[in-house]
This record gives sequence, C-alpha cells and structure tokens, in this order.
Amino acid sequence: MQSDRVRGRLAPSPTGAQHLGNARTFLIAWLHVRSSQGELLLRVEDLDTPRTKSWANQQAIDDLRWLGIDWDQTAPLQSSRTDRYLDALEQLKRQELVYPCTCSRTQIEACSSAPHESFLDGVVYPGRCADRSALDAPKLDAQGHRYAWRFRFSQGTMQWIDDYLGPQQLDAKVSLGDFIVARNYGPPAYQLAVTVDDHEQEINHVVRGDDLVYSTYRQLAIYRALGWEPPGWLHVPLVVGPDGKRLAKRHGDSRLSYWREQGVRPEQIIGSLAKSLRLTQTDAPIGSKDLLAIAKNKQQWWLDIPRGPWVFDQDQNNHSE
Repeated sequence: MQSDRVRGRLAPSPTGAQHLGNARTFLIAWLHVRSSQGELLLRVEDLDTPRTKSWANQQAIDDLRWLGIDWDQTAPLQSSRTDRYLDALEQLKRQELVYPCTCSRTQIEACSSAPHESFLDGVVYPGRCADRSALDAPKLDAQGHRYAWRFRFSQGTMQWIDDYLGPQQLDAKVSLGDFIVARNYGPPAYQLAVTVDDHEQEINHVVRGDDLVYSTYRQLAIYRALGWEPPGWLHVPLVVGPDGKRLAKRHGDSRLSYWREQGVRPEQIIGSLAKSLRLTQTDAPIGSKDLLAIAKNKQQWWLDIPRGPWVFDQDQNNHSE
C-alpha cells in the first residue's frame, strides 16, 4: 500500500536548457507537494543519450534553486538504473506481454492496415509482429536482427481519473497501438523506465504537462501488468508561443539561464507564473515561499488553473527590471 502522504517528483530532462514552460510545471509540482506537507524527489531523466547535453544536468539544478524550488531527496540518474528496467522487462517477457518487433518506421508508415493517426507516434502500430512470442527473440538475436520490444495492449477501454482534467478514457490499443518499452540495442525506453522509477521511488502523485496525457495510458498498462499500484496524475496546460505552438527560439529567449544571466530576479518570474495560475491577481514579484503560503490557504488551488495553454509573448511579458 502506498503512503497517504503525497510524494512527488521533479524530473527534468538534460536534453537542453530549461525554459519558462518547464518552470511553470515544476512550480505547480512543488506547490502541490509542499502545500500538502509532502515529500519531493529530484530525478534527472537522462536516458535520451543521443540528445543529452553534458552541461544540462547541473544547469537544471541551478535553475530550480534560483527559483526557490527545493526537494528532499535526489534520485540516481536513470542511466545508472538500467538493470532495474531490464528486470521489469524480463517479467513482462515471462507473461508474454511483450514481443520482438523488427518493423522499421518506414514499414509501419507504409502499412496500409494502419487504421489512423496515433496521438503519440504518427500512425498506430498495425501489429505486423504481434503474432510473435517473447521466445522468438533468441532466434532473431542469432540472425543479427535489431528489434524493439513492444508491449501488448489489451482490447477495450481504459479508464483513469486525472486530478485536474477529470475522468479519462480511451481504447488505447486502437488509438495508441502497441508501444516500445525496450530494444535489443540501446537503453530501455522512457515509458518503462519512468514507470519502474516512480514505483521503486514510491512516487504516488505525478504533476506534468498535458502533452503526456496519452503516455499515461501506456504507463498505467505497465503498472497493471506488473501488479503495482499506480500514482495519481495531474496534467497541466503547457506554455506556448503566440502562434499556439510549443515554446521555441522563434518565440524569443525563454531560457531560465538566459534570464539569470541578464540579472532578472527570480521573484519576477514567479510573479508572472503565479498570476498565470490564478494564485495572485497581478504579476507583481513574489518569492516562492510567499507564494506557497498563498497556496496553503486555498483548497485544491490547482483546480483554478485556467484551462488551455498559457501564451508567452516576449513583447508583452518583459521580465527585466
């Protein structure tokens, strides 16, 4: 049984600089845990080896500290926990819940039986290799094949409740398709690693961007397959540019490190974010501890966060003095 005490996590990815959108989500996660008298874990998710930047880990930590966001424990890097993910994969193999797939992306996209676009991966995986058994892997290895381990989704509607978005349901096999949890080359995939981490690190509540809503179905399926109790989830709107797309260079420099270097005070950033969350009426500068005091006095304050993304317009959101 999981503890009644909220235990959350901050999980920056060291694939680049942390920006305003990351800061808003981290602030919500921090406020949620701290206003609930819970515990917070910092976990750097560095499995995306080709895109990982050597400087990004420490910079993310510096950014969080600058904003006044603290944590109680630091988890090992994901890259040091590969054995734990492979142990979970072995359990899924024994249950025949994964199978080796040799399909290339080109083959999948060209397959006429793919029913429609996936919410996550382009076209839904059409199941070309789904008749394989986990026991077929040694033969493929002997033949020198590169393959991915795909998780077998069950047929039927999956349901869960998001603490911000409310009830969610989807026929994940139809809308998302069987998905990759590992490969016979390279590190395990994010969906498996994050599930194992959250379970073993006793995370019982996850706050993250709503771009990961559909990933929740995949992680929930792994939780159920391994007999683990899933956490609660709270998916919040993203920060976007004036064109409605994810923050990018074309929207101006939204990196926290840039603002630090320009002498911007963290209270100015927190003030803007606080107003965007409807915790304050204005964007006047405010420290993280003072904002926490406000959150503690509002029951389920996160339900007041405006629906839809928050638009960052550098021309109208000047954080300099």
